[in-house]
Amino acid sequence: MEGKNMADQLLDIGAKAPAFSLPRDGGDTVSLDDFAGKPVVLFFYPKASTPGCTNEALDFTRLHQAFVDAGAVVLGASKDSVKKQENFAAKQELTVPLLSDAEGTLCEDYGVWGEKKMYGKTFMGITRTTYLIGADGKIAQVWPKVKVPGHADEVLAAVKAL
Repeated sequence: MEGKNMADQLLDIGAKAPAFSLPRDGGDTVSLDDFAGKPVVLFFYPKASTPGCTNEALDFTRLHQAFVDAGAVVLGASKDSVKKQENFAAKQELTVPLLSDAEGTLCEDYGVWGEKKMYGKTFMGITRTTYLIGADGKIAQVWPKVKVPGHADEVLAAVKAL
C-alpha cells in the first residue's frame, strides 16, 4: 500500500469486517467469530503504556459495563506483545481485552498501519482508529485519527443507536 494515504485504506461502512484470531492479555485467543450476533467495538492504539493510549484504554474501561449493558463487546488492539499488553492491563487495572497483533495482520486488514509524522520525522505506525462492527458482522461506523477526550463516550452513544 505504498504511497497510499491511510484514509484510502480504511474499511468502508457496510463492508464485511475482516475475520481475526489473536492472542490477548491473560493467555486466551480472541476471534471475531466469538462475538457473532453482537456489536463489537475494536479500538486500535499505537503503543501500550503511553499517555494517549493509557487515557483511551482507561476511558473504555470506565464505560465497560455500559457497553456490556448495551450488548456490545469492546476490544483494544496494538502491535504490542502479549506480555506488554498484560503489564499494561495490570498496571492500569483495565477490564477490556487487549489483543496482541505482533505480526501486524489485523492492523493491515483494518487499514490502520501506515506512514505517520511526528516532530518532523516520518515512520510507520498505527493510526489511532476505532471501528464499530455491527451484529451482522459489517462495519457500522469508523472513527479515523481519534482524539481521545470524549471518544469512548461517543462510541458508546453510537452502540446505543444501533
